[in-house]
Amino acid sequence: MRSDLAALALLLTTTTAASAQEPLSAIDWLSDSVTTAAQPSQDDAPVSNGALPGKITVEPLDAPRPNDVGLFAPEAVGLPDALWSGAETGHLSELFAGLPVDALPSLRRMTKDLLSARAAPPPGDGASLFLSRVDALLRMGDIDRAGRLLERAGGTDPRLFRRAFDVALLNGSENRACARMRRAPEIAPTYAARVFCLARGGDWRAAALTLEAGDALGVIGSAEDRLLARFLDPAIADSTVSLPPPRDPTPLSFAMLAAIGEPMGTTGLPLAFAHFDLRPTAGWSHRIAAAERLARAGAIAPARLFEVYDDRQPPASGGTWDRVEAVQDAMRAISGSMPDAVNATLPDAWTEMQAAGLASVFARHLSPDLSNMPLDGAAQEAALEMALLTDDYAAAADSAGDALPRDVAIVLGRAPLPDDASPKVTALREGLAGEVAPPERLTRLVDEDRTGEALLLAAEDIDRGAAGDLDELAPSLAFLVQMGLDGTARRTALEILMLDRGA
Repeated sequence: MRSDLAALALLLTTTTAASAQEPLSAIDWLSDSVTTAAQPSQDDAPVSNGALPGKITVEPLDAPRPNDVGLFAPEAVGLPDALWSGAETGHLSELFAGLPVDALPSLRRMTKDLLSARAAPPPGDGASLFLSRVDALLRMGDIDRAGRLLERAGGTDPRLFRRAFDVALLNGSENRACARMRRAPEIAPTYAARVFCLARGGDWRAAALTLEAGDALGVIGSAEDRLLARFLDPAIADSTVSLPPPRDPTPLSFAMLAAIGEPMGTTGLPLAFAHFDLRPTAGWSHRIAAAERLARAGAIAPARLFEVYDDRQPPASGGTWDRVEAVQDAMRAISGSMPDAVNATLPDAWTEMQAAGLASVFARHLSPDLSNMPLDGAAQEAALEMALLTDDYAAAADSAGDALPRDVAIVLGRAPLPDDASPKVTALREGLAGEVAPPERLTRLVDEDRTGEALLLAAEDIDRGAAGDLDELAPSLAFLVQMGLDGTARRTALEILMLDRGA
């Protein structure tokens, strides 16, 4: 055992704990799961040990470079080219780091499309812009998009693997991440990640040896050592007092705490951690809270929330349970194509979801099934409001006729602008109609091949306008229209009219 420990310690000391250079936007809850191989001194020029040519590094010509990676071309989602090529990477990283998680739904969708699209980076950027894009998506809780970007990037850059490892922990595919770690000798895991993966693979002896080696070298902190020891030995976890929860947990520490029967709540943690509570092992109330939080932020598809809602019957009444029951009743009526039942149940469900800030989620999921259903009264009004919050808003407005709400008709240009229109309605109408000039600072950015930056700044202006600061609302909406994003501008205007902040 002692010789095994010495050999393992020698092997593990060939790497250092210094992380590769991270972008300015790097999030502070990433797990410390990979190290960077110790680099030779750069003071002296390399010296050949013989007459033969030095080692040649080979890289496939078709290997993707991170900054060339995207989920789709910009034009596929209506975005222009030259999103970032004229920008400065450090400035973009700061901008990405400040993106809100509670933006209006259509602006949030545009923002995520900007982060996910293939686009040329600034010259000489390396991988920094790609990492900043991934970090922004992780910060917004969208581990699906972040994970797909990382998968397409591939490679063994420790900064990429570090994020991919955490995505795997968050979505429950950690065994795949550990397998990838074993297959890639270029990836040097930290002691904690190595212990975790060895244990997940059933090699408990090697995991224990690794922990002992880390202790012997003094590179494992006391808190981490206690957690790893309990993770490896259930007897310790069962016979000792619970560990104090870490102040700033990482996905790795969170997963190990859950494994030893000391799970943390996710309510006060960064949004991405809520994905842990979507697992079937979590209690139903925790799954509902997590699904609502993620759906509200657009971090999961609406269908995922309604799958959680439909899992079982509410065990009590009041609060969340009243909302779940109302939604279940409406879903059964809609799926059964029963207009009378929909008339009876839809208004309550719509009111509950509006109050919970989930109106747009409810509308996107259920509105298509209501389009040809004969409804009346409050249910008909609710169905129209829901349809106006979807991509089919124009068809809904066409079919509504005189039932179209007054302010909606004014904003969409289907009714004249009256003298008594509110300042917000006036700004929305003028912005969509192009009756004001777009901000010069934004059009200048477009001329400088900084279109993505301009669109994000326009979204900031519009979000502030939704909250009451109307100065740049009309000009920034006009900018979206000028850039060919008329649908985004119109959907956003309707959301400003019809949603409470964050709905």
